[in-house]
Amino acid sequence: MPLEDAIRSKALSLGFDACRLAPADAAPQAGARLAQWLEQGAHGDMAWMADTAERRASPRALWPQARSLVMLGANYGPEGDPLAALERRGRGAISVYARNRDYHDLVKGRLKQLAGFIVTQRPGAQVKVFVDTAPVMEKPLAQAAGLGWQGKHTNLVSTRFGSWLFLGSIFTDLELAPDAPGADHCGSCSACLDACPTQAFPAPYRLDARRCIAYLTIENKGPIPREFRAAIGNRVYGCDDCLAVCPWNKFAKATREAKLVAREELENPALAELAALDDAGFRALFSGSPVKRLGHSRFLRNVLIAIGNSGDVGLARRAGDLLDSPSPLVRGAAVWALARLIDSQAFSALAQRRAKAEDDADVIEEWAKETQSDKN
Repeated sequence: MPLEDAIRSKALSLGFDACRLAPADAAPQAGARLAQWLEQGAHGDMAWMADTAERRASPRALWPQARSLVMLGANYGPEGDPLAALERRGRGAISVYARNRDYHDLVKGRLKQLAGFIVTQRPGAQVKVFVDTAPVMEKPLAQAAGLGWQGKHTNLVSTRFGSWLFLGSIFTDLELAPDAPGADHCGSCSACLDACPTQAFPAPYRLDARRCIAYLTIENKGPIPREFRAAIGNRVYGCDDCLAVCPWNKFAKATREAKLVAREELENPALAELAALDDAGFRALFSGSPVKRLGHSRFLRNVLIAIGNSGDVGLARRAGDLLDSPSPLVRGAAVWALARLIDSQAFSALAQRRAKAEDDADVIEEWAKETQSDKN
């Protein structure tokens, strides 16, 4: 059996759902597109994108010995419609990819096994494995290998798996026969662009991360800009809107990997319960999940934005309790939430008692903006 076929067969036996090969120089335009994106500042506060731009530009810039790429996909398709969670305003919506185990650990373990297999087939071969924490432009490389194509929402789309593929890669110094690259099948469809709650796509195939709910709720470390808070709705971690509406998902199937199937308690948890979590409770609930990396304070910030958008006055008490949080990020979000859940007279009275004792500039500004809104 040719080595290329053996690699594909082994990948599937390890639990990957797709495996394709590409030369290391298969996506020469990716570096230029990245440079333009960074120049526009569309990466927001993700300084690591700019810091690693030179190595990220091409596989050989990262590892000069690279000659071929083994690009892998793991299906994480959900059982039902992930957007259904958005209708339950008193409950939090968590992105599909974060409802169970952290995929980095799962994918990386399998990549190491496959890399080991390659070395047993070709002793002396050099291999390196990468998941998306490394400076690798996985999506254009996956398209170059034929796993799919980068859709207008900038994510990979597959005719077999829709928008639901985790990606990983193995670089090797072996010369492997490449597969044909993926062709773009988006056509005139604009469903993903039209679905974005914050209009984060200035044009097809272009994303402004500064407007993206996934960025705002995960990567953004400070207060969520006021202009986007209402649009966030009940999303407490990430956003699946542009992925979920893709018509190619009609061919997708639910993941067969138990570690990627949504845990019941993370599918649509009650906001009241999330707001009541202390740090230990947060860590316990999200043990093994990507959500845990967010940290307790940023998570509560997101929960409070969702509470403010819930329209449920019964959640005002939870928001009020968090006015005493040691984190200014949490206190500021609590102010915003309360202003939307209690009447203006009660809020003004609360502001008179609380705002004078506040020493954080951002929280003071939240009180000022909300009390000014009441006067208007």
